[in-house]
Amino acid sequence: MDIKSIIKEQREELEKIEKEERIIARERLKEAKTYLAHPNILVITGIRRCGKSIFSYLLEKESKFAYINFDDERLSELKGEDLNKVLESFYELYGDVDYIILDEIQNIPKWELFANRLRRTKKVILTGSNSNLLSGELATHLTGRYIDIKLFPFSFKEFLSYKGVDISNAYTTREKARIFNYLNEYLVNGGIPESYKFGKSIITRIYENILTKDIILRYKIKKIEDIKKLAKYLITNSSEEITYSKLSKLLGVKHVSTISNWVSYLENSFLIFKIGRFDFKLKQQFIAPKKVYCIDPGIVDSIGFKFSENKGKIIENVVAIELQRRKELEDNLEVYYWKDYQQNEVDFVVKNRNKIRELIQVTFANSKEEIKERELKSLIKASRELKCVDLKIITWDYEVESKFGGNKVKFIPLWKWLLG
Repeated sequence: MDIKSIIKEQREELEKIEKEERIIARERLKEAKTYLAHPNILVITGIRRCGKSIFSYLLEKESKFAYINFDDERLSELKGEDLNKVLESFYELYGDVDYIILDEIQNIPKWELFANRLRRTKKVILTGSNSNLLSGELATHLTGRYIDIKLFPFSFKEFLSYKGVDISNAYTTREKARIFNYLNEYLVNGGIPESYKFGKSIITRIYENILTKDIILRYKIKKIEDIKKLAKYLITNSSEEITYSKLSKLLGVKHVSTISNWVSYLENSFLIFKIGRFDFKLKQQFIAPKKVYCIDPGIVDSIGFKFSENKGKIIENVVAIELQRRKELEDNLEVYYWKDYQQNEVDFVVKNRNKIRELIQVTFANSKEEIKERELKSLIKASRELKCVDLKIITWDYEVESKFGGNKVKFIPLWKWLLG
């Protein structure tokens, strides 16, 4: 194995992508740069193919840096003790460097000791497609000497930037019509950058790679068909409540703990995420069913159900993803859903510290007449119980501020909320 040739080839490939393809500055790029002001480790995690490699390259392309991607079959036999050969190759190719980027580092056993040693003299960027592996091992060996950023597939704002849309003109009639066309495209194709280059069929291949590489092989899963059925079921039921016992019976898997583990593996690979039901009693919050969402609408449309078949569920999923993004940007922000014993339900409860900040319903509605009375009643009831007055209903294309039972409710079109 010629490590030096692989390093050189990978770097040339990144430079070629930057030169020949449309690359946008991701929303968290400036923030990430501030974290590298001093020798430190910056960890960039996220679902496979969401743009972590290009993100890390753009961070330090103007500096003296070295880069290697371990998600390369030619490096599959590399062990932790071989990582010093990688460092030697860096020095031979580039001389002394200030930054070292180790892409998909979780593929190498005992990588954390190497990263810890590098941190003492270099600024280190690690990327990975497994949240638990990276955070767990870093926490053990670095005791807080790292900062992590979770990178998502493109947000709608980033998608518009990629398409060359100036959102400062978004409120003109002409531009609004254009944005609506792009919103429909985004809800079908999602935010995985490679789908814009190779077409939507690449999403299915990425999904299969996640299941195979990041879950089945990594965790040595023997019941391969069962975990594949579970993944598809969860994506097909995005925005629905789940319980491990129900999933166990549905799939015919004997042990509920097995289902619990499998769901956590799907979460660790960033394919899905869960939100809990809000309750002032923590015990009730813990035992209540969770709602499951997929990390990208393009995956839902490719693997689960089509946007054209269930628009309401897709836009709820997109709002859930956006709330997760905002949660990453704001300390102490928590996101839940709410449901009472009469089956009144509110899609999202946004909490900051001890205060319920806002309640959000999501509906595919173009007019007041299309909004179900049940959704409004649930919102008003939750408002009273949770003592929250910031009430929103995210719609497809209906905008107004009205009073219902003495409560002010803001109706906001999805595109406007996503750009807000």
